[in-house]
Amino acid sequence: MARDLPIGNGNVLINFDAAYNIRDMYYPLVGQENQSSDHLSHFGVWCDEEFFWIDNPEVSRKLTYLEDSLVTNVECTNERLGLSLLIRDGVDVQQNVFLRKIRVENRLDRQRKVKLYFHLDLQIYGNGIGDTIYYDPELNSLLFYKGHRYMSLSCLSPDEDKAKPTGYATGQKGINGLEGTWRDAEDGHLGGNPIAQGSVDGIIELTMILPPKSTKDAWFWICFGKSKQEVERLERLLRTATPQALLQRTHDHWVKWVNRDQHQLSLLKEDLESFYKRSLLITRTNLDNRGAIVAANDSDILKFAKDSYSYMWPRDGALVSHALDRAGYYELSRKFFDFCIKALTPEGYLMHKYNPDGSVGSSWHPWVNAQGTKQLAIQEDETALVLYTMWHHHKLAGTLEQSRDDYEKFVKPAADFVVHYRDASSLPLPSYDLWEERYGVLAFTVASVYAGLVAAARFAEYHDDKARAIYYADVAAQVKKAAEQQLYDPGQQRFIRALFWNNETQSYVPDYTLDMSMYALFDFGLFELEDPRIVKTMQFLKDKLWVHTDIGGFARYENDYYHQVTNDVAKVPGNPWFICTLWYAEWLIAAANTVGDLEEAERLMRWAIQHALPSGVMAEQVHPFTGDPMSVSPLTWSHASFIKVTQEYLSKIKTLTSAGTNQAADVSEDKVLEPVMQ
Repeated sequence: MARDLPIGNGNVLINFDAAYNIRDMYYPLVGQENQSSDHLSHFGVWCDEEFFWIDNPEVSRKLTYLEDSLVTNVECTNERLGLSLLIRDGVDVQQNVFLRKIRVENRLDRQRKVKLYFHLDLQIYGNGIGDTIYYDPELNSLLFYKGHRYMSLSCLSPDEDKAKPTGYATGQKGINGLEGTWRDAEDGHLGGNPIAQGSVDGIIELTMILPPKSTKDAWFWICFGKSKQEVERLERLLRTATPQALLQRTHDHWVKWVNRDQHQLSLLKEDLESFYKRSLLITRTNLDNRGAIVAANDSDILKFAKDSYSYMWPRDGALVSHALDRAGYYELSRKFFDFCIKALTPEGYLMHKYNPDGSVGSSWHPWVNAQGTKQLAIQEDETALVLYTMWHHHKLAGTLEQSRDDYEKFVKPAADFVVHYRDASSLPLPSYDLWEERYGVLAFTVASVYAGLVAAARFAEYHDDKARAIYYADVAAQVKKAAEQQLYDPGQQRFIRALFWNNETQSYVPDYTLDMSMYALFDFGLFELEDPRIVKTMQFLKDKLWVHTDIGGFARYENDYYHQVTNDVAKVPGNPWFICTLWYAEWLIAAANTVGDLEEAERLMRWAIQHALPSGVMAEQVHPFTGDPMSVSPLTWSHASFIKVTQEYLSKIKTLTSAGTNQAADVSEDKVLEPVMQ
């Protein structure tokens, strides 16, 4: 089930499913240690008539955020029972606290007693072994703990003893046929068991009296800490500063943050501006405060692969950080580059992927080939793209004077690796492709290597390292020449996707598969967008990769097998991906000569909006016949792609209408030295 409405502060990340149940609860790192591990935590309501859970089909739900913020605005209504809930959730921007405000409306003409039930099913440290839960009478809270992880669950009622739950229960679940304490709530009375250990869960009850046709506000919260003392401090804060004050400051922070963007957003139509801001906010939820830009944190994928997307891929991170830099959020990108500097191997390359704590992530790339010879289990574009985006980070942030340390610690060793990791023709040696499926020389990788070398040459020139500046620039030119000679097919008048080594012939075999990642040939500056060879290639991509269903969108490549739903590849070459559709929109924007030329790109941008969830969350891909989200959701890269294409769109509008300085020009060709504040 897709993840809707992520909220977080860079230490805590909470994900809800489409029925508004908590599914993921990451702490203390975004993407690492899922304290709920896809176990469902319930929220229930009891009234005199009956009990219902919030995910009951009878309950209508509208899941959105408050405008320009990471505070939810969820409307839930049970028409038959005459009850409505307006729920606002947030993670405090200063403290590691999850806050929930519930406004309960009694729609009937009589007084009613209503009970609210907040249930937590935790898997501390990501597993349910050896957890403890107990009721703490001093905190008036349920306290979960194991090792150095503590979480308290508390409430505040408008009636009764305000800061004390009217009931609680702890127990075991998933063993001996036990489903969990949430079942104990369905009769409107909790058993009060004070402690449980092992595989456990817990639930608290809050009671209020609602006069006829009235509303009242209630609160729940969860405090996160690495010790009981830390949780106790947060509980004292909640009872003095009040949860309302924390939720308000969180809302105000995000409104101010998202409106820091440097672009002249008033030039956009309202729906594009709103979605651009929402993409910035959703992207931020997947950024850990220590620098990891995590690909996705949807644990639902565990059911299929027994692994997740909760890793930092340097390629994804580089492209996300680039979009953030262009928007002016330099401090976030700076942390990402610091992460990469620490992760760089002594040989000068970055690994496949990393855990948010900086350790090397899981991988399926072998270190030995079929002939038993060692090969590097890397994707070379990941190293090259960090070089590329690091250069533009310093240019956009105006910090080139402070870039010496980056040059010595990352640029030189990474560029030297890229220089030497070439064959006799000057093409990069084989590595895994950006889709992590094939070992060869990919057009996307070649384009990224070229861009990385150009960036390294500019770093060297700035730092008066003349020999390296000339050397890196010369090697970049050699890479371009080799690409022209070996990646272009004159017969078809287009570029090819890849070259794969054939051991029998001891030569490269061309791969003619159309792959949307070939857009990188122009986007990373390897070839000019006006180049007839590029124009022809992009036309081939459009003809072969558009999905011919009512859903539309662009597939990754011909006959894409990943989550494939049909073998009719002429109609559905693959499932439509957000990033691939937005890449083609980027091409249209770059090639536009009039404002009218932008209409098709704008339609593709709206395609992304229309196929996002109502909250604005974009998945990795969508079902080609239903449009339902597929794979992980949200995917950080999808949102970063929308951010970048909108920036390009704004830039082109300003250029074509002469409306002002082009502060968001195509930095792939180094046209911008510094951004202009708008």
